[in-house]
Amino acid sequence: MSFANVGSADRIIRILFGIILLAFVAVSGVGFSSSIGIGGAIVAAILIGTSFISFCPLYATIGLKTLKKD
Repeated sequence: MSFANVGSADRIIRILFGIILLAFVAVSGVGFSSSIGIGGAIVAAILIGTSFISFCPLYATIGLKTLKKD
């Protein structure tokens, strides 16, 4: 039984947004030492993590799937 619910395009978008968010926090004046920077890093980690495991708990909660069946 597969619990995957994140499709290929969704995975790519999540990785890109996660990397962009991490880069923004790193180069902006916010940095990782503030609560906004830490929050941004956590959100980026969640985006990247859910893309690697192809599972989004929020999608599962609301019954959404972007993964196409073969």
